[in-house]
Amino acid sequence: MEFGVLGAVMAWDDDGQPVELKGPRHRAVLARLIVARGRVVPATRLVDDLWIDPPAGALSAVRTFVASLRRALEPDRAPRTPARLLVTEGPGYALRTDAVDAWRFEKAVGGTLPELQQALALWRGPAYADFADEDWVQAERARLTELRLRAVERQAEYQLALGLAAEAVPELDAHVTEHPWREEAWRLLALALYRTGRQGDALAVLRRARTMLVDQLGVDPGTALSRLETDILNQADHLEPVSAGRVWEEAAAAYDRTVGTGARVRLESTVGLLRDLAVTGGGGLEAARRHRLAAVTAAEELGDADLTARVIGAYDVPAIWTRSDDEAQAAAIVAAAERALRTQQHPAARARLLTTIALESRGSREPRARDAAREAEEIARGLDDPALLAFALNGVWMQSCHRPGLAPQRDAIGMELVDLSARHGLFTYEVLGHLIRLQARSALNDFPSADQHAAAADALAARHELPLVNVFTTWYRAMSADTQPAYRKAAELLDGAGMPGLQEGLLPLALACHHLRHRLPIPNLDYGPYTPWIRPSHDVPEPPPGLLLEALWCLTAYAARERDDVQLLARARAALTPAAAELSAGSGLLTLGPVADYL
Repeated sequence: MEFGVLGAVMAWDDDGQPVELKGPRHRAVLARLIVARGRVVPATRLVDDLWIDPPAGALSAVRTFVASLRRALEPDRAPRTPARLLVTEGPGYALRTDAVDAWRFEKAVGGTLPELQQALALWRGPAYADFADEDWVQAERARLTELRLRAVERQAEYQLALGLAAEAVPELDAHVTEHPWREEAWRLLALALYRTGRQGDALAVLRRARTMLVDQLGVDPGTALSRLETDILNQADHLEPVSAGRVWEEAAAAYDRTVGTGARVRLESTVGLLRDLAVTGGGGLEAARRHRLAAVTAAEELGDADLTARVIGAYDVPAIWTRSDDEAQAAAIVAAAERALRTQQHPAARARLLTTIALESRGSREPRARDAAREAEEIARGLDDPALLAFALNGVWMQSCHRPGLAPQRDAIGMELVDLSARHGLFTYEVLGHLIRLQARSALNDFPSADQHAAAADALAARHELPLVNVFTTWYRAMSADTQPAYRKAAELLDGAGMPGLQEGLLPLALACHHLRHRLPIPNLDYGPYTPWIRPSHDVPEPPPGLLLEALWCLTAYAARERDDVQLLARARAALTPAAAELSAGSGLLTLGPVADYL
């Protein structure tokens, strides 16, 4: 149940449909309890708040209103069972909920621009609009109104900082018209107009502000408005926004002047840049992958083993997919890491090299990769380095797909990553943790939790500009919708995303799974690396380790049944038995339904 007070007082059920709250006094009781924010409101206080001159039987009327509200808010509650939302405590009542639009708005006011815009969209009208004259709500209405006005101005500040001055002008214009006493709003509007090339309009706005303040309030404009008028007339340089491009150019020039041509410093700095480039997706990810191996090779050619270890280990980019984008490059990185390990004694450097081996050996059946992951984790847990532990846990997770039925272990890794990263500000690994849990909870048939992790990952991605996250959450929602159009729309995000290991054959595989679940003929498509399990020849290979392991074994079982291959059926059954309680949805991207159906 959701409650709304940013406008008329309302309630909505799980489907988003308005709940019938009956008369104005019923809504007044609900509104009064929301104002109390979970505290108990005595029944006698409700009587005093609802009537100026309470009639005889007012207390009984309040009880009747409460009973009616309970029926409306909890229609499925069995008779004589305690209420969960509108509860009786001591001499009064309390509303036990966090789902109030005003409270969500308060939490989002200090967030990013998208969060702020979503928060402002919650407003449907004046707060507690149907009780504007009631004394008990005046302080709360004033507080929420001031928060909203400040949020509008904060939104404009964001827009100006991001170079979106033209977008800020219309809302600021309406804002100062409705609230002409807010000097900060006038200042922001004039600055927005100036930055859109409308210097005359900006000066006219400042004159309007001066006239309004002097004529209506009898005060002169504050220092900020007067200074802005002078700066506009002088076309002061600081009025123009500081562009990211200019900052980059100046910093790069300063770096060149300071570092010069020092190869070692440049190599280490390059890897840091490549690491940041990799999370941008598209061409950035492809460029990072291409230049990474070149940087490692250059470090080895310098003959500096410590430098090589640092260059390899510094590329701690979170990895969420278990099939390599470039197997030849991955093998070269693993070989270089193994060479560096021979002479490297520093524990942290060894942990990073071992984690690199675990990550770049994705899809491998070799025990060495799992051993490397376990050793890296053991070292990292002995050091006070949260970032190193997060990196090592990523390696452990990458090597946790070697047999079916390991979703609970992956869920535990994701849980630790989320907690560790949230405590230490490691936002990319916090996103990784949420995506891992999305996948694991999907396999464990806990889609409400998976939904929450998808939303959390999206929110972090929006805040920190991580566009690749949307690829995985959109695919997850396509899997939940289980329609061909949803899968095709999700597949569009893979074009140019720079993840061939994920993209190749994924859409055809998802469509094949969809057809099998709905007992339709498997479409004739190019299944790429998944062809051996969709269009099997005489010898069906064992599926490789990875997030699609359960799904590929289910396909193997299907193929064996179609061919009446008893031996292959036995292999598939033995492989899938540990995952008997799971769905074949461990990828979080596609599913063939419960593993038990194939057993």
